[in-house]
Amino acid sequence: MNKLLNQDVANQIKEVLKMMENDITVIFFGTNKACEMCEPTAQLLNEVKVLNPKITLLERTLEDDAVEASKYGVTYAPTFVILDQNKNFKRFRFNGIPAGHEINSLISSLIDSSTTKPFFDQKVMDRIAKIDKNVNIKVFVTLGCPHCPGAVTNAFRLAMTNSNIEAEAYEAQTFYELSEKYNVSSVPKIIINDKYEFLGNQPIETFLNEIDKL
Repeated sequence: MNKLLNQDVANQIKEVLKMMENDITVIFFGTNKACEMCEPTAQLLNEVKVLNPKITLLERTLEDDAVEASKYGVTYAPTFVILDQNKNFKRFRFNGIPAGHEINSLISSLIDSSTTKPFFDQKVMDRIAKIDKNVNIKVFVTLGCPHCPGAVTNAFRLAMTNSNIEAEAYEAQTFYELSEKYNVSSVPKIIINDKYEFLGNQPIETFLNEIDKL
């Protein structure tokens, strides 16, 4: 089987992953049904896993591991979630293959899930801490979009910072029906609680301003 990551890219990722602090567990969910992107997604995650011993990868299917999938809110395949060193779910899901520019979303999520340090300055952290309602953030991306990983990382970091927030990234072409449902015509498209939406790799304050409307 041909590798998805050439040696130069693998070496670059290995170097960046040295920033990881603690062990993490990546759980990949595939399906027993037809799934064009499941095999390459599993392959990509396996190729990244071997680049740092702090990464453990578990492979599951929606059908055989339905209870576990439900525990992490996984309903689509391919999807991956991450647990921290204490096996705590980090409250974000990436749906689709994190290839192309989205390899940056994968790398950031691995590093971020391994740290206990704050992601934002104290003013932003204080603002996030005040969020006391359930917030769902959907980010639609494409693999050719250079601005999408920034939006994904912001959404995922919000979920990791406040337990009332969950974040989901969707590769728009893989999940075409969802993209149609949410009228995704350009990316990144960010949707808050299926109610408010905005476009582009916006600063974290834009996310918080939309959440404040809820």
